[in-house]
Amino acid sequence: MKANVQKKKITGNGFLLLITIALFVVMYVAGMIVFADKGFAKPQMFLNLFVSNAGLLVIACGLTIVMITGGIDISVGSVTALVCMVLADLMENKGVNAYAAVLVALLIGVAFGVVQGFLVAYLDIQPFIVTLAGMFFGRGLTAIISTDMISIKNELFLKWANYRFYMPFGSTSKKGKFIPAYIPPTVVIALIVVILIAVLLKYRKFGRKLYAIGGSRQSALMMGLNVKKTIFNAYVLDGFLAGLGGFLFCLNSCAGFVEQAKGLEMDAISSAVIGGTLLSGGVGTPIGTLFGVLIKGTISSLITTQGTLSSWWTRIILSALLCFFIVIQSVVASMKKVAQVPVIAKPNAGMPVMDEFGMAHYNMAPEQFAASMKKLITAGAGIIGGCCGTDPSYIRLLNEMCRN
Repeated sequence: MKANVQKKKITGNGFLLLITIALFVVMYVAGMIVFADKGFAKPQMFLNLFVSNAGLLVIACGLTIVMITGGIDISVGSVTALVCMVLADLMENKGVNAYAAVLVALLIGVAFGVVQGFLVAYLDIQPFIVTLAGMFFGRGLTAIISTDMISIKNELFLKWANYRFYMPFGSTSKKGKFIPAYIPPTVVIALIVVILIAVLLKYRKFGRKLYAIGGSRQSALMMGLNVKKTIFNAYVLDGFLAGLGGFLFCLNSCAGFVEQAKGLEMDAISSAVIGGTLLSGGVGTPIGTLFGVLIKGTISSLITTQGTLSSWWTRIILSALLCFFIVIQSVVASMKKVAQVPVIAKPNAGMPVMDEFGMAHYNMAPEQFAASMKKLITAGAGIIGGCCGTDPSYIRLLNEMCRN
């Protein structure tokens, strides 16, 4: 019996993700060894990476989505500040209940996504310019609401912020008392978002469209994909996640002020890039972004635990890593251009059968043709069509198969 065994090749996406995961593991293990006497090896120290960066993780997942399409969004920091300020103002100054305030906060994020998505997708304005305007607009609105810090004292909101899920593991104090590790609801929400976005990108039609558009917008158009609608939806989803991330950010700070979340957009972009998302589009995963956020958190924790270095070293090291990963991305992109040649498949509708007059007839039905073409697409064909024996009904079924 002969078996055909195919060796799985590591794609550019997988290669970048492996580097990110390996870097995180090396950095964290090194911290556990060097700062073992300062509690770096305690479970709670690891969980604090999620606790401190839950909002950033959700926002970075939104940015990953638009970056996969080849876009960008630098307004997320201002949206976060605006969401926090609106939450604080509504609950403390306007007397609005916490549920209604959170709903308004999420709608603010969606509104930014709708407006920016429309300008980028349908008016074809550069994403950087659109979201730069959104960044200034959001920060300006925050200042208009209040130039002073507004602390949140709403009982229900504080109850959400102070709630803890205790783990069955933890550490032991010097007196021998067991201290369980914990995570707040923000971490649970952030991890659920990562899982949902991962499933969306890998297993749903919308996710495949995003990768197709980021890989080659022209090819996506030739496949019959609605590129403008998909990009618009990507920005709307990004806006919603920015609003949700702002809410999680506010649960950590329990306050709103003008300078809040300044530079958060750069942290989100760098986390996505370090996590393997290509700036040129077509490559990226929320799992990689998760590890990018963890790397950023680990750097910050190492510097804080060390005790003598300035917090600015976090930015310095993060920028160096960002440059490193951009160089790797450019190498991977160059290899991809050399190693991959577009494959065009336009077969006949089966083998020709000659009649008594010497005329060729093709007996493959449109359904059989579409099913056979699916194998060619899986094998790597990027441009597909039909030749002898096919007609518009064949191409129509082929188009429907690609859409599904």
